[in-house]
Amino acid sequence: MSCSRSYLRGAWLLVAAALLASCSGIPLKQREAAERSRFETYAGKAVDHFTWLTRYEGWEPIAPDQLVVWTDINAAYLITVFHPCTDLMFARRIGLTSTADTVYAHFDSVRVEGWRCMINTIQPVDYLRMQHDLRAQREAEKRRAGSG
Repeated sequence: MSCSRSYLRGAWLLVAAALLASCSGIPLKQREAAERSRFETYAGKAVDHFTWLTRYEGWEPIAPDQLVVWTDINAAYLITVFHPCTDLMFARRIGLTSTADTVYAHFDSVRVEGWRCMINTIQPVDYLRMQHDLRAQREAEKRRAGSG
């Protein structure tokens, strides 16, 4: 495992732990909806492709037909697949088809448990801004908790 993959996995574990701790009284469906909403908020306009170098750094399903794929520790893409592929939340692993290290919407697929889920849209996520805003939000919550 490379250092950057370890860093990404560790960073995600910290974010996940903070989210779970802050949402511990919230039902699972509401937490999932909040996570999906967060990524959609930071997602830009749809693009027709993205380039990656033979492997991705990580992925996370955020809806039955959506997942986020990291091409490096700070570059993320929100991918929506066409129906009937709706089992992304239960996938243990995925694969991406590509042409010359480029993944295209309406041409390439997410491979999940033997299914080929055709990619409908690809949206770049401003992941650095999202991380910055999450840190600022946690710090503000700590200050409010400490003053109250």
